[in-house]
Parts: sequence; C-alpha cells; structure tokens
Amino acid sequence: MPSNTASLSDQGFTATAPDKSNIRWFVCFLLFLATTINYMDRSVLSLIEPLLHLPFMGWIPGLDSAHQHAYDLNYGRIVICFQIAYGVGFLFAGRVIDKLGTKTGYVLAILIWGCASISHSLVSSVIGFCIARIFLGLGESGNFPAAIKAVTEWFPSDERALANGLFNSGTNASFFIAPILIAAVTTAFGWHAAFICTGSMGLIWCIIWLIFPYNKLRRGLTMTQAALAPVTKDKPLYGTLARHRGFWAFCIAKAFTDPIWWFYLFYLPKFLHDKYGLDLNHAKYPLIIIYTAATIGSVAGGWLSGFRMKHGASVNAGRKFALLVTSLCVLPIMLVPHMHEIFHSNPWPAIGLFCLATAAHQGWSANIFATPTDMFPSTSVSTVVGLGGAAGAAGGAFFTWLVSELFSLHPLVIFTLAGFAYVVSLVIFQWLVPRLGLPRTEEQTA
Repeated sequence: MPSNTASLSDQGFTATAPDKSNIRWFVCFLLFLATTINYMDRSVLSLIEPLLHLPFMGWIPGLDSAHQHAYDLNYGRIVICFQIAYGVGFLFAGRVIDKLGTKTGYVLAILIWGCASISHSLVSSVIGFCIARIFLGLGESGNFPAAIKAVTEWFPSDERALANGLFNSGTNASFFIAPILIAAVTTAFGWHAAFICTGSMGLIWCIIWLIFPYNKLRRGLTMTQAALAPVTKDKPLYGTLARHRGFWAFCIAKAFTDPIWWFYLFYLPKFLHDKYGLDLNHAKYPLIIIYTAATIGSVAGGWLSGFRMKHGASVNAGRKFALLVTSLCVLPIMLVPHMHEIFHSNPWPAIGLFCLATAAHQGWSANIFATPTDMFPSTSVSTVVGLGGAAGAAGGAFFTWLVSELFSLHPLVIFTLAGFAYVVSLVIFQWLVPRLGLPRTEEQTA
C-alpha cells in the first residue's frame, strides 16, 4: 500500500501551532461538557436496564436460561442498532463538519442527538427503542470529529494529546454523574424522565455554544494549514486518503480498540449485576471508581506524550511511547474471568482490573486521536476522525454480536480479545506508519 506522501505528508502537517491563547482551555472545557453529555445520553439505557428489566423487551420474573438468552438478544439488538447508526453517521459526519466548520457542525450534531435522547421517553417497544437509538447514533457520531477539529484549531501539537485527554475524560465524568442522577430521577419520576433529563442537557449546551464567539476568537489559519488546504479542494479527498498508510493505520487501531470500550460501556453494569448481584444502587459506587480511574488515565496518557515531546522526543517517539505503555497496561484484563473463581462473591479484585484497563484505554484514546493531527491537514482532520470512528463502530457492532453470543458461555474468550487488541493494533500501526509527524528539527523550525 503506497504511503501517498507526495499528496499529503510531504506538504506538511498540522504540527505548526496556532497562536496560543488561554481561551483554548475554555474551548476544551466546552468540548469536555459536550462529551460528558454525549456519553450520558448513550449510557442511560444500560443504567436503567438492570434496575427496571423493561417488560416490553421480553423480561419475565424468574426467567429460565432460554428466555434469558432471548431477552439478552433483544438488548443486544437495541445496542447494535445504535452502533450501526453511529458508524454510518461517521461516514459523513466528519466531512459535513469539515465543510460547515466546527461551530455550526457541532450545533447540528448535538441538536440531533439531544432530541433523539428525549424521544426515548416516548417509545414502548423494542422496535421503538431501536429507532430512537438509530437517531441517537447518527447525531452522536458528530461529537468526536468536531471536538478533534476544535483541538487542532486551538492547540499546538505537543498539547493536543493532553487536550484530547482532558475533553475525552468527559466519557468518564459521565459515570460520576449518570449513575447517581439516573437512579434519583428514575426512582422519583420513572424511566422516561431519565431520557428527558439528559437530552435536555444537550439542548442547553447548544445555547452556550451558540453564544460563545468561536470563529471570532479563533486565530487565523497557520502557514502549514493554509499550504495544505488545496489538497482537499483540488483532489478527491476519499481517494487520496485511501492511498495514505496513516489513514489505514488510524482506522485499524479504532476498529480493534473502540469495541473494547463499547463492551465496558454497555456490559459492565450488566456484568456486575449478573456475576456479583449488584443492582444499580449497589453498582454505582464501583462504576464511579472505575471511571475515576479512567479519567486519570485519560489525562495522564495525554500528558505523557506531550511531556516527552517537551523534553526532546519527536512526535513519533512521544506518541508511540504513550501508546506502548497504555497497550501493555490493558493486558491484565484477561484475568477478570478468574477473579470470581478465586475471590468468589468479592467483586473488588475484578473492579481493580477494570480500573486499570479503562484507564489504559482512555490514555490510548487520547493519543490515537492525536495521530490524525500529526498526519493530515486541519481541513481534513474531521473527515479522517469520522471515517476512523466508522471503522470503530463497525468493529463495535461485530464485537457486541460476539459478546451476546459468547459472553455468558465463554467469557475468557471475550476478555482475552479485549486484552490483546491494543498490542496488536500498535504493532500494525508501527508497520504502516514507521515515522509519525515531522522530524524534530523540522517541527522546531516550522
């Protein structure tokens, strides 16, 4: 596969920093809020499922194993509908955001997913939930392309992984808030109110984002970005990307590792309930601890690559060192199936392994999201992130199907795949992209 360096890489990267402004940290905070709301909206269903066991999904008290399997399949279908729609949305969300710009594109995305979240409160069937999840997935696919593009526009290369880690920690912050909030709202007003509550938060965020003068305050294009802009105008973008090894490296990494996070997101509450008998009220504190660890990992992983760059390492060395450390930290998750055999009803050893794995995933994610900004112009970053997200969603849908078929019977297989996914991804990434970013001397003089 040719690298196509003539058409993209050799013309420069987005490594040249925008002029620094402290406003960039407020932008990062807004991205953090949007990502927190994004994950709260998508996680409501998994949080209320163990508490309510919705009867229209086929739940009958005292289910035998055959009926339990049918119920699990219904739940899996609803989850897969979201993942497929999320992946399909990624195919065009990034390109739409590149065309409309970060501010307008972000508003469009969050309006769609906020209204879709509220629409869950109006349904009363498996099909209805599937339709609502489809629109939720389409809208939520715009979050990361828009957020990564915003980071590219506001942050220099040695701060991008940290900025990614900070806003991406919203995926974990949602689990500080969501278990307590959803449990309280559901207990007081019923499960319908949970979807109305989180969906409304998105609409409030839209108002703040529209008031904030994003385009007025953002600095102009850097010299590097301006030089690269013609690449996306004069040549077919998708054909150009398809010939770029970095594009495939990013997509494969997302396809292999995103499904593991989907697994934690959609099945961790269910796992704690089924294996250790923890309902939402008892599982919320372990979940908060797990996602606290994930938040620390997100920020620490993003900081690690930037720290090495600021102390003389190249973009390639800094990013890949952080990716290596985080990929190795995931490996112990393979031991989770043995924790119940060794410690019986004590869930905390398994919870400790989940803490390490989720922290490592988020540190990995902060750095893998930064790699498109090291390889592509800002005018196509959202498109690359979107297509990589589509690959991740496709992998997630396949892995969810695999989990629904094998998890109850062969959990060791699932956790082994989860453990090795990151190391295998990094090996493939290194093979496709031996050198990431500009040489250190060129970065300093760009």
